[in-house]
Amino acid sequence: MKLLIIRHADPYYEIDSLTEKGWREAELLSERLGKLDIKAFYLSPLGRAKDTAKITLEKAGRENEAVVCDWLREFAPEIRRPDRPERGSVSWDWLPADWTSRDEFYHKDRWMENPIIKAAGVHEEYKYVTGELDKLLAMHGYRHIAERGNLFEVTEANNDTIALFCHFGVECVLLSHIMGVSPFVLWHGMCAAPSSVTTVVTEERRKGIASFRMSSFGDVSHLYAGGEEPAFAARFCECFDNEDERHD
Repeated sequence: MKLLIIRHADPYYEIDSLTEKGWREAELLSERLGKLDIKAFYLSPLGRAKDTAKITLEKAGRENEAVVCDWLREFAPEIRRPDRPERGSVSWDWLPADWTSRDEFYHKDRWMENPIIKAAGVHEEYKYVTGELDKLLAMHGYRHIAERGNLFEVTEANNDTIALFCHFGVECVLLSHIMGVSPFVLWHGMCAAPSSVTTVVTEERRKGIASFRMSSFGDVSHLYAGGEEPAFAARFCECFDNEDERHD
């Protein structure tokens, strides 16, 4: 089985939709996805993700088949960052100096034990999202064997392609679960541009037991093919003196 984890196109956050550029990105994405045999579509309930999927679904005549999943919304438990405890921040936005100095954030389980994480209920939301992912994978023939880490029992082997339209923060949560790594490493060490496609494929090297391997992360080749530059969203300033790039 192949999972396509798709970040929404360039966002217009104020109205939870897409910018003009975002609609162009969604169009180019639809041309890419239209060439694939996609078994099922799952969408975040947020407008920017649903609008990103809209063109693809309409072209395929499958707009009534897509399933909206609440757990695919952006992963947004609010924490109090050590450097600015007076106001809330999304749980995956920390200064590097604050999280890289703590060894637990690199551990696939111990990151949940951090006091700030526990106080904000981030670990509970993480378990909810990953539990729902496990249910979805089981429905498509791959049951997570919790006691064996990142392995899955194959109940119905298949070569189906499943598309998930969601958001960067929750994408990293999904990947951290099926790959057995801390989400902090992905949240801060990877960058999925708007409309990008991450591909994860099962490997069944022993009959009946599968694992997942990522074959590409944040691929935006459809944008380059259409002459569209990727958006800067999800990144911070490359150099501190770059005044036109996001700092914090």
